[in-house]
Amino acid sequence: MTGSGADHANASGRAAVPERPLDRRRLLANVSIFSSLDERSLDALVRATSTRRLAAGETLFRKGEPGRQLYGVLSGRLKVSASGADGKEIVFNVCDPGEVIGEIALLDSNPRSASVVALEPSELLVLDRRDFLPFLERHPRVAIELAELLAARLRRLSELAEDAVLLALRARLAKKLVSFSQRYGRQTPQGVEIDLPFSQQELGEMVGTSRESINKQLRAWTEQGLIVSSRGRITLCDAPGLEALARLAID
Repeated sequence: MTGSGADHANASGRAAVPERPLDRRRLLANVSIFSSLDERSLDALVRATSTRRLAAGETLFRKGEPGRQLYGVLSGRLKVSASGADGKEIVFNVCDPGEVIGEIALLDSNPRSASVVALEPSELLVLDRRDFLPFLERHPRVAIELAELLAARLRRLSELAEDAVLLALRARLAKKLVSFSQRYGRQTPQGVEIDLPFSQQELGEMVGTSRESINKQLRAWTEQGLIVSSRGRITLCDAPGLEALARLAID
């Protein structure tokens, strides 16, 4: 395995953020697929990694680019998306700390299957293909964890496709808001606030519709007392009501 305690240059040619090895090791241990590693294996992996920081809105990589690096999210959140046949962007996932990005292209040597953009300032752990594949051969438990991760993502994509066919727009939108409230929610006097800022355009990309349709539905729910929307954040005032809407297959 190559590398040392020094940081490598990142994919854009800029130097990665310098960091004490102890700090990087602690952060690496929080990445889900590496959580089963023993102390010695974790130390060996740390020596092959670097870190990279992204500003909010900065692109990590684009669909079609070569995939030579695996990224673990240490802090921040990133959006995984691609353009559909009609040219509209489709958001597949929002990645949180502890999740891995870019493993598919790294494993099959094909171009990136999606684009990734930082939703907020983010710090990433970077591991090159030349180091990762030999490491997988020596640590089968990591390979199993990675297989489970890929299976979970396949199920998520299958669910997205099924929702697009079977669920009405308001059901898809309600389901997404309920899911976000469970993942990012914090209790407030008004209800459960989704502690993740996103635009109506981005929300439309997540459920496969236009910003105008999202705006219309959110205004209707606001009038009905189901939600409150302010400064890019949505609060669920009636979570059970939205959960009921999420189960509707027709308008």
